[in-house]
Amino acid sequence: MATLIRMPEVAAGATEIVLSKWLVSVGDQVNAGDLIAEMETEKAVVDYASDFGGKVHRIMASEGADVEVGSPILILLDAGEDGSAGDALLGGGGTATSTPAAQPVAEQPTSPQAPVVSPVIATVTPLVSPLVSPVASPVVTVAPAATAGDRTFVSPLVRKLARETGVDLAQVVGTGPNGRKVRRDLEAYLANRPTTSTTQKTQQPTSPVSATLAAGNVMSEPAGFTAVPHTGMRRAIARRLTESKSTVPHFYLSADCNVDELLELRKRINAASPVKISVNDLVVRAVALALVDVPEANVIWTPEAMHRFDSVDISVAVSTDGGLLTPIVRSAEKRSLANLSAEIADLATRSRAGKLRQEELEGGSFAVTNLGMFGTKEFAAILNPPQSGILAVGAASKRVVVIGDEISIANIMTVTLSADHRAIDGALAAQWLAAFVSRIENPLSMLI
Repeated sequence: MATLIRMPEVAAGATEIVLSKWLVSVGDQVNAGDLIAEMETEKAVVDYASDFGGKVHRIMASEGADVEVGSPILILLDAGEDGSAGDALLGGGGTATSTPAAQPVAEQPTSPQAPVVSPVIATVTPLVSPLVSPVASPVVTVAPAATAGDRTFVSPLVRKLARETGVDLAQVVGTGPNGRKVRRDLEAYLANRPTTSTTQKTQQPTSPVSATLAAGNVMSEPAGFTAVPHTGMRRAIARRLTESKSTVPHFYLSADCNVDELLELRKRINAASPVKISVNDLVVRAVALALVDVPEANVIWTPEAMHRFDSVDISVAVSTDGGLLTPIVRSAEKRSLANLSAEIADLATRSRAGKLRQEELEGGSFAVTNLGMFGTKEFAAILNPPQSGILAVGAASKRVVVIGDEISIANIMTVTLSADHRAIDGALAAQWLAAFVSRIENPLSMLI
């Protein structure tokens, strides 16, 4: 029997998903488990596979469109069926071999003449190979304002973004189904609309100040700008960090670490090992072992209870073209230094290539972010909820220090711990930081 596939709920609480790319076309034969589409979440573009097999009869969502969760996107036909079986689904008749969708449809983005969609639904199963890349925006042309009586189809997300950016949607050309205005249309319009300076050049001066500007006598014209549309990842970063900074009670502790012995040990390891160890690898190792030394700090806060973990999962911040990603190193305390280094390198490479799996971005109680390679001496980081701690690592540099009763020069690295005061009290944070410094300044303890 014919199967109607609807847009699943990819991310918790999501109401719309961007269908980035179709991997099938009308007439293609699909087997259960075959990839059929790429769909963009806020942090990833996920490959999806069909739970059902059949011949593609109709595709009902265009590439780049914002599709509401639960909306129909594809019809499959069994062998021997003709198009009437699939059309019957959209006409309200017939049945389909399918399972309920994760979420009911809130609104159907169809024309006034479109028939009512049958409630029969098929789900799509996610695979574990999301990409991290924004959907490219096409070049857009400006349309005349809609005439009275015209009905404009606009996704709820686009309406919200238009209000925030002050865009008149009548000036945006819709490229979605039935001329529906989707996010890519708004982003393309923002990227191509006239800049402030261009607009000012067409205006006649109406005041002494503007007349002076027009004559070019005293003041110069304000600089123009280029509007760069936000990607889903950038919006997610902004939302999560704003939420973190405004709702999580941060506090900070800093410490200076003498890394002379650490740098010497690293030099000796790299001279003898085919796996090259970085200072960041040693820092992540020290963080993991410090959480073993002080297990009370290996926790996260939830409204119901504190979650204390048996193993140490640590996020490692990786800078990509689209924004900051924090893939997780699982069971970091159980890994050898060489294995830990290889895992971090692999996660960083796949982060920048957009090949992380969704589960590699979720979990962990602590994070490490290192700007030492840029020469930053010290900084404080914002927590990534629900994690309870993040260690900001600065550059190691030669500084004058007092060792015993003598003044000396040593390589000093400043680190700053940002902690969630709901989960970690000040004394506990100080205890953990002391354990971390001890591991860093006695690096042989990390190899035992």
